[in-house]
Amino acid sequence: MRNTIAIGVMAKAPQPGKSKTRLCPPLRPEQAAALSAAFLRDTTENVALAARAAAIAPYAAFAPAGAEHRFAGLLAPGTDLLLADGSLDMPPRVEGFGRCLLHAIQGMLARGHHAACVLSSDSPTLPTRLLLQAAELMRAPGDRAVLGPAEDGGYYLLALKAPHAEMFSDIAWSTGNVAEATRQRAREIGLDLIELDPWYDVDDATSLGVLMAETDGYAAPITAAALRRLGLHHASLPRVAE
Repeated sequence: MRNTIAIGVMAKAPQPGKSKTRLCPPLRPEQAAALSAAFLRDTTENVALAARAAAIAPYAAFAPAGAEHRFAGLLAPGTDLLLADGSLDMPPRVEGFGRCLLHAIQGMLARGHHAACVLSSDSPTLPTRLLLQAAELMRAPGDRAVLGPAEDGGYYLLALKAPHAEMFSDIAWSTGNVAEATRQRAREIGLDLIELDPWYDVDDATSLGVLMAETDGYAAPITAAALRRLGLHHASLPRVAE
């Protein structure tokens, strides 16, 4: 494992009323949960595809504890489950979702991987080349971080060679300042940070419309099938909202 790059998809078991709630409206809770399940399967399939071309170890970094059975059929074959619920002792300035992200990084590095990436499951069409680029950058000598900035100001990927807790400290999660705050933390600790091309998260009606028109990224066939099954397309959004 010493030469492998671990990529952990941050995963919560889809449940109506608890999954992708910012998509409700225009979607109904059961539709949002169905899309969340499709996103998770496509994202893990995308990582598995990258793993066929590079030394990548696929994980689903899940929460809560005891929810392993909820992921049956939702992950690409060969995806290992890794608990990342933030329940470990953490520095006092690491709060909220940052605890889960750091827990995932710590868990993957503890398994002997050369580097570890946390990856959002909200970007099902993320080009596979960006995963491969992140792995290649992390394989080069020297400590560094790789950041995949999201168009909403967050990030879809963060890769580290060491569990730098400072990268998750004093971050206002679920805001448009997450990526910039992460850049600032890297500057504060003198950590070299390399950025990938931006991509988008699907977390509101506007980004859902972008997803429906997507032609340039990973094909995301499970998500595409779910959209068809739900009768979702650009013209349908106003009707769903009613």
